[in-house]
Amino acid sequence: MSSDPFWPLLLYLSVVVVVVAVMIIMPSLLGERHRRKSQRENERGTAEPYESGIAPTGTAKLRVPVQYYLVAMLFVIFDVEAVYLYGWALVAREAGWLGFVEAAVFIGILLAALAYLWRVGALDWTVQRRRLRPRQSQSTTQEDPRAMVA
Repeated sequence: MSSDPFWPLLLYLSVVVVVVAVMIIMPSLLGERHRRKSQRENERGTAEPYESGIAPTGTAKLRVPVQYYLVAMLFVIFDVEAVYLYGWALVAREAGWLGFVEAAVFIGILLAALAYLWRVGALDWTVQRRRLRPRQSQSTTQEDPRAMVA
């Protein structure tokens, strides 16, 4: 075999290595120079992030509800589904009916998962529903102690 088919790959690899090297080296050369100067160490705004000229107030730490992360995970899962379906759509004619059935099964499984999440209330953010569940479970265990055994 000759090495002719490999020159585009080697060219691409060399360009990638150069781009990565530039991305690693340039920030250290261009950024954060003000910290090196000793006369600017005592300035008030040197260590603060720039927020459109407004002095920051308070802390950046805030409590985010768990449901936010749940919705974010669901978004990622269904976004990945879209990537798979896009790949299937590109080869839909070549895949034929077998490919269509496989894609339909894939979508069906994801819709079943979505229906399950909807049914258990994972997508419900209302305060009333969140408060009712623990009370209901406590009331059933307090009324009938044998319910915990079953």
